[in-house]
Amino acid sequence: MIGAIAGDIIGSVYEHSPIKTKDFPLFSEKSRFTDDSVLTIAVGHAITTKCSYKKAIREIGNRYPEAGYGSNFILWLFSLIEEPYNSWGNGSAMRVSPVGFAFNTRAKVLAEAEKTAEITHNHPEGIKGACATALAIFLARNGAEKEEIESEIEREFGYDLDRTILDIRPDYSWEASCQKTVPEAIVAFLDSVSYEDAVRNAVSLGGDSDTLACIAGGIAEAYYRYVPPEILMEVKNRLPDDLWKEFRRFYIEYGIQEIAGQMKKAELV
Repeated sequence: MIGAIAGDIIGSVYEHSPIKTKDFPLFSEKSRFTDDSVLTIAVGHAITTKCSYKKAIREIGNRYPEAGYGSNFILWLFSLIEEPYNSWGNGSAMRVSPVGFAFNTRAKVLAEAEKTAEITHNHPEGIKGACATALAIFLARNGAEKEEIESEIEREFGYDLDRTILDIRPDYSWEASCQKTVPEAIVAFLDSVSYEDAVRNAVSLGGDSDTLACIAGGIAEAYYRYVPPEILMEVKNRLPDDLWKEFRRFYIEYGIQEIAGQMKKAELV
């Protein structure tokens, strides 16, 4: 989960100032957590406390009203609309990573991913984006090779993953849909050699950078089982205490063992 949050923070600077290069500073004074991190942590909170996803997202989301939510989500968050609003936006995919880390069967991961999406993003593409992201994390966490992850996601969801970052980057632009964000974020992971490289790939597409990097970062964390310690520290320094506390509680129970060891060594848990 920290891989997704770090991706969000790294990508935040470029969300509205897109770049088409992997050569950029990972952090600056403007790097910040966004709605991607807030809602990812809310999903983790729901899992650890066994409360509903709807309750957790509303409770934690309301603490940070300026996090950068979309207009329809704002209406839902503040209860001006109660029902899901049939969204196919990538918000369902950016918040789902805790599901891929917490549950231990493919069927359960897919079922829970759908539950996290359908409270707002009940359009089939919104649900598909969340399920594909969670399944990719689950497969990576359980030792699947990239070829298997690629083939499983293509077979299950019909996404075209037989591309590279160099194929996608020239013509890609800012996109809010799951169908044009999730496959590209998965390719950013598949076409990488490390956690950091996956995040750089995602940002370099020049799209919705924080969300692309959040999705790619969660999968890359599960696969590479290593996030550079300086990135872990930057995340700790940029999250408010209450969000770090929620994250820490989830990570103690469900985090990748190797990264938990890194965090313990750095006195972050």
